[in-house]
Parts: sequence; structure tokens; C-alpha cells
Amino acid sequence: MISNAYIVIFRIDVRSDTVKAIVLAAGEGTRLRPFTLTQPKAMVPVANRPILEYVIDSLAGCGVTDISLVVGYKKEKVMNYFEGGKKFGVTINYVEQPQQLGTAHAIKLAEDSIEENFLVLNGDNLTSPQAIEEVMSNASGDVTLLLTVKENVKGYGVVTTEGNRVTQIVEKPGTDISHYINTGIYVFAPAAFNEIPYTKISPRGEYEITDTIQRMIEKQYDVTGVHTTSMWIDASYPWDLLNANAAVLASLKEVPTQQDGQIEDDAKVRGSVIVGENSIIRSGSYVLGPVVIGRDAEIGPNVTILPSTSIGNGVTIDSFTEVRNSLVMNDVRLGSHSLVANSIIGKNTMIGSHFIAEQTKLAMPFLDGELHHVMNLGAIIGENCRFGHGILVEAGKIIGVHCTVESATTIRKNIDNYSTIV
Repeated sequence: MISNAYIVIFRIDVRSDTVKAIVLAAGEGTRLRPFTLTQPKAMVPVANRPILEYVIDSLAGCGVTDISLVVGYKKEKVMNYFEGGKKFGVTINYVEQPQQLGTAHAIKLAEDSIEENFLVLNGDNLTSPQAIEEVMSNASGDVTLLLTVKENVKGYGVVTTEGNRVTQIVEKPGTDISHYINTGIYVFAPAAFNEIPYTKISPRGEYEITDTIQRMIEKQYDVTGVHTTSMWIDASYPWDLLNANAAVLASLKEVPTQQDGQIEDDAKVRGSVIVGENSIIRSGSYVLGPVVIGRDAEIGPNVTILPSTSIGNGVTIDSFTEVRNSLVMNDVRLGSHSLVANSIIGKNTMIGSHFIAEQTKLAMPFLDGELHHVMNLGAIIGENCRFGHGILVEAGKIIGVHCTVESATTIRKNIDNYSTIV
């Protein structure tokens, strides 16, 4: 069996057992649809593990083992998976946020478990232990924010500083005021709880912790920023999952192939490849890591899997198919003579032979009422879809959940959930 120790993002020897953490995992993540229609954003898998598991693993790697986990949307998915946290090396106390009223509201709900300075972070951002350690080691004053530089700051909280002092934080500003963005990782003094009730509701109809922090800045609280270049990835949109998947798999580059399944003699496996229990890579196949293959998968014969690809549990990939830089979730069936590149295939989707996910250098997917410009993107396919044979999906097209596409069809536009295309 594959150990949970695989794809650990650089554990570090920092012990902070007295620090408690509030992890925010109540949100739905509407921009990550179709993958969040049946699960919280924090539970969407990357390299066969939920994003939230990497967050908890990073906390444990820093010695932060006392966690208040704020849940809400489809909370049972989180609670059933993590339970009390014992198998992840932590203790989890669940706090329910019945209505998604914002991050400030969520943090306030966890107040009863906090007595001293505490850590807050989002459960749906891929965060390295180094990033957490940096903000804890350099925390000072009443609030410390972890900041990173991003060229395109659209959709983020943007921060201005003077030295290490934060002078302003603006959520999703309309003008380009700074390239420092707020990662959503904080160290707070308990005094912050006193200011949350005075936070005004935002235009989005939520009580935002960034508005609380801006109020504290204006009231002359000591608010500081710590800059990081450590790994922090926000998977806001479906295509961001490909970047997150590649980043996690990159940590495998120095790991030798782990073979809990079977690799037939005529199959070639190169680089760092994880082969899960009861999985088989059949003869004539070629796998070049970093790649992770889950349990009970059947690959080939004569299948090619190229770097930065994760294959979920129970996946079958038929002969003469190539998959590269893609995320294939659990229980997918991918027919023969197919090509999947820079794509995401949701769980329990069945695809016939001669399927092609077209890719272009620049795709323009339409999502959340907006046309996006994304480099090297193939197809995005939701769960429980059924595709016939000889189907082409144009680059950047998004197919919802429970869709049926008849054979010999070209998909030239997004497909809504529960649609049938003939």
C-alpha cells in the first residue's frame, strides 16, 4: 500500500506544539465548478489527495497539531475523510459555519478554542510547511500576514507596505496598487476577536477578515507583513488544478519508483513513478515520471503516460492511449487510441476510443461570466460523464457533470450539467 508519506511537500523540523490553527474549509468554491458541485473546494483532489490533506500535512510538519477546522458546504465529506485527525498526526475539532457568511465570521466561530496567538489559513490553498514556518517565526504585533508577489493580482487581496508594516489591504481592487497579495495565512493575537463584530458586510454579502484587518490598521493596531517565495498555490479555477498537480508531483523528482502494484517486464518506467496497490502497468507501456498512479488501476498494454500526470484509483486506460500533464480522477475509463493532454477528467467518467482533447498554446475558456486566457489548456470534464467513440473536445471547453456525448461529435462550446449531445 502507498504510504501517506509519499508526495510530502518538504517536511521541516520546526516544533510549534503550543500554536493552534484555525483552518477555513467551509466554502463551496463556485469558480472551481464542475468539481465542487458534489464536494467542498478543499476536498478536490490533487495527485490523488484532497487539497486540504496537504494543508493539514504541512501544519503537522511544522508541529502545529491542534486544529479547529471550520466546515460548512457538504461538511460530511470533510468530516468522514479526516475524522478526528489521528491518522494525519493531528487533533481536529470541527466548527460548523451553517451559512457561508465570510472568513471573519468563520474565524469568530472558533473563538472558544483560542486563548493565545493563533494561526489562520485556508484549507483550499496548496501551502508548503516553509511558508507556514516563515509567518510563525516572524510574527509580531497584533496581526501578521504572509504575503507573496503575483504579476496578475486580479481576484486577490492586495497589500501595500512600508518596510514590514502593512499600510493597506484591499480586497480585489479595481486599480493596480501593488503586486503584493495576501495569501490568507495569518498569525493573530486574540485581540482580533474584539474587532470582528465591527466588520461591515462586503459587497459580496460576506464579513471578510481582510476588512477586519483594514479596520485594525486604521485603528493603529500593529499589523505586519512577512514576504515569502515558498510554495503557495491558490486553485481558484479548474485549470489551476493542473498547476497544483504539477507542483506536488515535482516533489517526487528525487524519489525512486515505488511499486506496490505490478509492472510487467515489457513495460518501461522511468523517473519517479508511484504505482498503487493492485494496479498493473501492462507490457509495451511507457511511463515517464513524475507520475502517480492510484490503487486498482489498469494501464495498457501499449499506453504512454508522460510527466506531471496523476491517475486516480480504479482507473482503466486502454491500449495506444497517451496521457500527459493531466489529472485523471478516480474510476475513469479511457478508451484506446486516445490523446489527453493538459486536461482534467472527473471521477466515474467513461470515455470511448479515439478521444482527443485538443490543446492550443493559448486557450480561452469561458467561466464565471468571463473569458479567460490560459496557456496550454486541454479539456475540463466533470464527473459521471459518458462519451462515445471518436469525440474531439476543443481546447478550453468545460463539460459539466452527468453529461452524455454521442459518438463522432466535436465539442465546440461549454456543455451544461446533465446535458445530452448528439
